[in-house]
Amino acid sequence: MTEGNFVDYVKIHVSSGKGGQGSAHLRREKFVPKGGPDGGDGGRGGHIIIKANKNLWTLYHLKFKRHFRAEQGMAGGKQTSTGADGPDIYIEVPLGTVIKNTDTGETLKEITEEEQEYIVVRGGKGGLGNAHFKSSTNQTPRYAQPGLPGEEMNITLELKVLADVGLVGFPNAGKSTLLSVVTAAKPKIANYEFTTLKPNLGIVTQRDFQTFVMADIPGIIEGAAEGKGLGHYFLRHIERNSTLLFLIPADADDIRKQYDILLDELKRYNPELLDKERLIAISKSDMLDEELKSEMKAQLDKDFKGMDYLFISSVAQQGLTELKDKLWQMLNKKADA
Repeated sequence: MTEGNFVDYVKIHVSSGKGGQGSAHLRREKFVPKGGPDGGDGGRGGHIIIKANKNLWTLYHLKFKRHFRAEQGMAGGKQTSTGADGPDIYIEVPLGTVIKNTDTGETLKEITEEEQEYIVVRGGKGGLGNAHFKSSTNQTPRYAQPGLPGEEMNITLELKVLADVGLVGFPNAGKSTLLSVVTAAKPKIANYEFTTLKPNLGIVTQRDFQTFVMADIPGIIEGAAEGKGLGHYFLRHIERNSTLLFLIPADADDIRKQYDILLDELKRYNPELLDKERLIAISKSDMLDEELKSEMKAQLDKDFKGMDYLFISSVAQQGLTELKDKLWQMLNKKADA
């Protein structure tokens, strides 16, 4: 899914280099007319390596380059000198990138640590020079091995946003507004569905200068797990969040029903998402008077027995400190466990 310069999904073709030819050189010097074989080995072909770069936030730099081909290794030389290896090609990606084999769908690696490297396709091994084939019965072998061919593969790179808290909710639930108020992020905000077409990250500053990262992600609609609406483009990003904040507007027809639909979409996409810590925030609560809020609390206590929920208003900035405190407590409980 892309919007502007945000790209979180690309397909590319990678080819490693062929190994260099081994040398079949025979030693010939002025006073050594029959010096025997001294051919060196060929160098290996260049690898294609995926490397983490913490300064990247998107795969945009790969949007217009879809083919990466490494050079082959150099041939071996005389005096058993080994040919140079083909230069490796590094493809830098942001943290949170998943590498998949496009043809099989197999997940090859997840890049989650700074400076992490993963060799996607290995360069072909260089051929052995004729010096390796010398024996008592074959003292002047005039042959050497060719280098082995490189590998090639179609791969898909998918970016899953790395954040502590992921905002879950239907379109127009107020996620972007909340993010803009509690962080310095400036997401696009408007009163219609699917304003957010890309994940937005913001850093929430907590008491004593402590921080955590919050992600506003495109809203869920029913059927997202099957790919409806923004479907997998959204759900992919939630997998990395350690805590999920369900945002349901106070004017929703049925708050519990909305929550159940959201939960069901997560479960159908990946049941492991239900193992994450969850907190429910009733947004746009500034439109409720005290009497209405009391009635709603009584109903929510029945509907969400044993679950934590909060009333907040991003516009009126109500309940936000309590919300940040609760999220911080949940995140640190998880860290201490």
